Amino acid sequence: MSVKIYVGNLSYDVTEKHLEDLFNQHGQVASVKIISDQYSGRSKGFAFVEMADNAEANNAIKNLDGTSLLDRPLKVNVAKPKNDSGKSSRY
Repeated sequence: MSVKIYVGNLSYDVTEKHLEDLFNQHGQVASVKIISDQYSGRSKGFAFVEMADNAEANNAIKNLDGTSLLDRPLKVNVAKPKNDSGKSSRY
């Protein structure tokens, strides 16, 4: 079963390739998606990484949360499902 991981506090210069390479060090990456503003196309500063294995995903979260990527400390945790309003249920 795959695990979706939230990656926040991204530099606007981070690419999906940066994230794929970083997370591949901890296991098999199924997909990477940087969330962009629909009008400007600019990154919103967060992404979702999907990893194929639960243990590998937990290892990536443990080892990457707080680490620096392009001079920004990453916030890495398990993605929370959206509620009916389309917003994350953690807020």
